[in-house]
Amino acid sequence: MAAGALGGGALLAACGGGSDSGAAPAAPGSNQYGRVALQLSWIKNTEFNGEYMADSKGYYREAGFEGVDLLAGGSASTGVETNLVSGKCWAGLSAPVITAPAILQGAPLKIVGATYQKNPFCIVSAATKPIATPQDMVGKKIGVQDSNDQVWNGLLKANSIDPASINRVPVQFDPSVLTTGEVDGYLGYITNEPNTLKVKGFATQSFLFADHGLPLVAETVTVLQETIDNEREKLKAFLRAEIRGWKDAVADPGAATRLAVGNYGKDQNLDYAEQLLEATDQNGLVVSDETRTNGLFTISDRPVEENLQALRLAGSAVSKEQLFDLSLISEVYAADPSLKS
Repeated sequence: MAAGALGGGALLAACGGGSDSGAAPAAPGSNQYGRVALQLSWIKNTEFNGEYMADSKGYYREAGFEGVDLLAGGSASTGVETNLVSGKCWAGLSAPVITAPAILQGAPLKIVGATYQKNPFCIVSAATKPIATPQDMVGKKIGVQDSNDQVWNGLLKANSIDPASINRVPVQFDPSVLTTGEVDGYLGYITNEPNTLKVKGFATQSFLFADHGLPLVAETVTVLQETIDNEREKLKAFLRAEIRGWKDAVADPGAATRLAVGNYGKDQNLDYAEQLLEATDQNGLVVSDETRTNGLFTISDRPVEENLQALRLAGSAVSKEQLFDLSLISEVYAADPSLKS
């Protein structure tokens, strides 16, 4: 996932606007809510299988939308937070470590749900020279993307590691530097780079940031505060479609991956076998004991506090009230408890 710098300037109205704060839920297929844009955090790969299922199965339309445009992200794209503020998208998928600093800079944003209950940030190393813990990085060359500096620094602080004790090597989003020996470890996603290397015959070892002091959620549904204030029913309808799409993606990763490879991400020349590995591993991030009880996208009080603590370590001290509004997802499940099953 690439982090985009928050742009300045006046706040523009989000696309797909219009007030419905007191409106009744849309009738199925009514197109009451028009067409909206969802900014993805990365390129169109299996990371967004739930969105592909929701779109292809008509769940957004059944929720009252004419359609949802899935806008690809990537290392060269403008970040979700910037596009929300400028009005280029109506909702976005991001991460607390990116959204929190934007809020502290004055962006009127909120996280209303989380696809990943456990963030996928990891350090990948060669199986022949494994780096199994943060302490194992000391004295090693670790490849880190500039856009991931905040989460990297948070990991070091969480584990009381002096940055000077590690040779941080600037890298891009290509893990081949690990296979050539340019670095000993590489900051990546547990669902992505280890599987990319696996299908090429390169065995790896990884450890998750979430298991070592940074238990952040990820792929968070992020919107403007004014969207919550003025388009509450519309946003709840969107969350309902998202839940349905991700339930299907979790239940059938093969079908969802075929959509990613053959349709939505066709121009990325994705490898089905590798993407299926990603989709299968991804289920372990999307589903947790808490989501089995409370439903997908929910974030209970304990992980909220863990996220706030992790963000403080990463240099972004925000409050629960500043960062989260989880009342909408609660209302969605209260209105239809069957969505939890």
